[in-house]
Amino acid sequence: MKISVELTLTPLQDNYEPAIIDFIKKLRASGLTVKENALSTQVFGDYDEVMALLNKEIKTAFEAIERGLMYVKIVKSDRSDYAADF
Repeated sequence: MKISVELTLTPLQDNYEPAIIDFIKKLRASGLTVKENALSTQVFGDYDEVMALLNKEIKTAFEAIERGLMYVKIVKSDRSDYAADF
């Protein structure tokens, strides 16, 4: 089953950029389709692969920060080719 996941990591601390950059770099290195914009990062792929990656990398990201939030949206379909048609 293919899924699309939108993630927003929000460390609640000063000097938050290194944690976000490290998290995104690890997602990029996964071999899965990863897209980024100014507000979030999207990961696309097989459910088991994506969720295994997120389980590991979200834990690592949380261990690297003192306090923070992770917003996660999951869609049951591969939306990686979505383009607005308006």
